[in-house]
Amino acid sequence: MDKETAHAYCLSLPEVSASHPFGPGVTVYKIKNKMFALLATCNDKGSELGEQYAGCSFLNLKCNPEEASMLRDIFPEVLPAYHMSKKHWNSVVLINSMPEKEIERLIDRSFGLVVKKLKKAYRLQLEHLYSTEQLYR
Repeated sequence: MDKETAHAYCLSLPEVSASHPFGPGVTVYKIKNKMFALLATCNDKGSELGEQYAGCSFLNLKCNPEEASMLRDIFPEVLPAYHMSKKHWNSVVLINSMPEKEIERLIDRSFGLVVKKLKKAYRLQLEHLYSTEQLYR
């Protein structure tokens, strides 16, 4: 998956907004003002995630702690999240070696975890407008 595809997929989810609170090179995706994903590009030296990923785009995605650790063991492009809680967030480097459907699943999972933690009124409003399959894939 490339950066443009990841961007389009995040925006395809219900009620998602995108903003650039950290500058033009970092896109934050939110549902009801709660972040579920961050899309950015490593600098030329790759210092954020390691030199081997210099210039690569990455997605920070929310994950439950057990799954976060398991994914890091399975996929070399899944790392503890840059500048976020390493327990609850992973960085997925978009280098086209991880199956696109798996990245979509991780985006969906992050989105669903954030929706589940929304205030009850927001969550019920979303559940009224969208199917549970759309919200909790």
